[in-house]
Amino acid sequence: MLSIFLTGVLTGLALIVAVGAQNAFVLRQGIRGEHVLPVIVVCMLSDVVAITAGVAGFGVVLERWPAVLPVAQVGGGLYLLAFGVQSAMRAWRPVALDAEGGSSMTVRRAVLLTLALTWLNPHFYLDAILMLGTVANSFDDQRWWFCAGALAASAVWFPTLGFGARALRGVFARPSAWRVLDSGIAVVMGALGVGLLVH
Repeated sequence: MLSIFLTGVLTGLALIVAVGAQNAFVLRQGIRGEHVLPVIVVCMLSDVVAITAGVAGFGVVLERWPAVLPVAQVGGGLYLLAFGVQSAMRAWRPVALDAEGGSSMTVRRAVLLTLALTWLNPHFYLDAILMLGTVANSFDDQRWWFCAGALAASAVWFPTLGFGARALRGVFARPSAWRVLDSGIAVVMGALGVGLLVH
């Protein structure tokens, strides 16, 4: 059981740690010290819902109705492109991080952005539901140990990324650092968005 749990942890980390829209947003919020806890909680709860659904067999539903993914693909691609444009605009006119961390968005907006960056991304469904669900179900009756491991990976990763980013706040006291970060985020979001629309 321990080996299956650890397999779940490692597989979960391999999929969650990859650079993507969600992680880029969590990193940015962590550096700003802006609504970090709600953002992290939304990410973890989303993983709980998706991974548990995948292990419980929801992946079969997606396989039977494959038209769901193309719709999510187009919507997600357009959203990521829009977010990339916003990041590029911030990079064009960066603002230094002030002593209070600067608050440019409400908790509600931060939560909605997190939900959009998570649930409008088809890769989230493919990774959390289909991929992890498929691997988990290969363990038959012990698949819930794998599920627990994958959820543990999520519970460790997001707080580490969000709260750990605070260590970089000194660096981001300079506008030039924000220009680099937002430019990088714009490139990542743009590439992911184009990739979703093309495929």
